[in-house]
Amino acid sequence: MKGYVYLTISIISEVFATTMLKMAEGFTVLLPSICVIIGYVLAFYFISKALQSLPLSLSYAIWSGVGTAATALIGVILWKELINPVMLCGIVLIIGGVFLLNGAEKGETAKKPAN
Repeated sequence: MKGYVYLTISIISEVFATTMLKMAEGFTVLLPSICVIIGYVLAFYFISKALQSLPLSLSYAIWSGVGTAATALIGVILWKELINPVMLCGIVLIIGGVFLLNGAEKGETAKKPAN
């Protein structure tokens, strides 16, 4: 359970850092630039903590998939970026893929033979 808490903090930090990256305007605005660095440091620290108890494939799939979907939604909400049905479908497929990987990982661990 603690691994998923770390993973959640990592995702939030990564989405925050990516959002600040847009606001940093090529690292020309100081405060958002500092936030980018802090956000990514926290994101990588907490994903490394999550990997102590969660599998790499599952963790990275969740981290990148949820991060991508959340970042796309933030772009639509904050910067009024356009979203079309194909993009929406892509976000749904990303999230669905994360769920499938999560289910496959749980099923795989249940089938491992005892040594």
